[in-house]
Amino acid sequence: MDYFSFFLDGLSLIGQGVMHIFFVGRLTGKKQKFRHFALYCFMITVIHVLSLRLALNGMLAVGAGVLALYVVSRFALGNQRPISWLAAVLGFYVSQLSFGIINSLQDAFFLKLIGDPLLYPLLLVAQLLFFVLCAGCYRMVRRFLQWTEDDQTPYIGLLLFPILFFFAAELYIRQSAYGAYYPAISFNEFEAHGALLFLQIMGLAAMLCILYAYRQLCQGFQAKAELQSLTQASQAQKVYIAEAQARYEQTKSFRHDIKNHLSVLDGLLKNEKLEEGREYLGKLETVSEALSFPYQTGNPVVDILLGEKLGLAKEITAEVSLVLPNPCGIDDFDLCVLFANVLDNAITACRAQDGAKSIRISGKRQGDFYMLTFENTCADEPLPPAGTGLSNIRVVVEKYHGAVLTEKAGRRFSLNVLLNVAAV
Repeated sequence: MDYFSFFLDGLSLIGQGVMHIFFVGRLTGKKQKFRHFALYCFMITVIHVLSLRLALNGMLAVGAGVLALYVVSRFALGNQRPISWLAAVLGFYVSQLSFGIINSLQDAFFLKLIGDPLLYPLLLVAQLLFFVLCAGCYRMVRRFLQWTEDDQTPYIGLLLFPILFFFAAELYIRQSAYGAYYPAISFNEFEAHGALLFLQIMGLAAMLCILYAYRQLCQGFQAKAELQSLTQASQAQKVYIAEAQARYEQTKSFRHDIKNHLSVLDGLLKNEKLEEGREYLGKLETVSEALSFPYQTGNPVVDILLGEKLGLAKEITAEVSLVLPNPCGIDDFDLCVLFANVLDNAITACRAQDGAKSIRISGKRQGDFYMLTFENTCADEPLPPAGTGLSNIRVVVEKYHGAVLTEKAGRRFSLNVLLNVAAV
């Protein structure tokens, strides 16, 4: 091996190692550090040297390289097992595919330049083109495959099987047509280099199509989950509204009959029937309490919702200082969506931590806008990714041309919601 080939081999090897770690880190959202690059480059260098010294089969060297990238992803970057395997296979497949495409182009255009001094700068240009092609492919893969450590990317391990098939086909092409694992320069004459180039490009296109289809499938799963959540919330909110209407009718009937009740009570007192009067008054108090709400906001739907949600969370201290404007330009259904999601999130956060648990709800009018403030205790940990609940809240807020602001300070979380309450 001459000095130029040694330099070119080392350049592509180190460049490959850097791009592999950068790709895995960006794909999984993990921060890469210098030690990760250094460790992986050392590992693949050792593998490359041993494969040359021992004349190992190229596929064995590739397998060892994939395993090395998996180890760094799994144990150094701390990724989960399925995404670590998939990222390792994708990383090597894209680089090997890029090598294959560049080698096909070299066989097509550089064959007649053997012995010409112009060959060396052209080989450097080819190496640069490999880096550009590989980086572009990695970017497309990251665009189509957006990994998150939650249920939004289910069954990601199943992608490993079709990617392995494409990887095996690419290794077979490189092994049979070029006979090189790393980007060594090969000028073997073959008649079908154009067909091989076409097959490799089609393999890349097929892989991207699979990743795109998987992304659409994940979005479908997410949309279905959100629809189910909204359907359940809609049914619950319809119950709150129906109950509020029933309470309103009962209250209206009670107020209509109050004069008759007072007349009966007055007659009992005038006739000095004190016991009967006390008994009748007790019945009136029972009816009155049944029609009253533990929290008075000026909106019966919200009153019932607060009473039910906070009533079930007796271990949580609740403080509600809220009077909604009347008339209010916000539909009762939208109020249910807003308060139900906020309360569910707040109660869940309170129950997830030890110590005092409290929820505080307040509101203040500012012209045509109304500011709602929800505060609750929470664990002293980073906030989880925004879920369906906060998404539903944002939908309501956007409908009424408002704004949402979240803030976390230690063990205290606050959510501020600004809504346009002017009649629409």
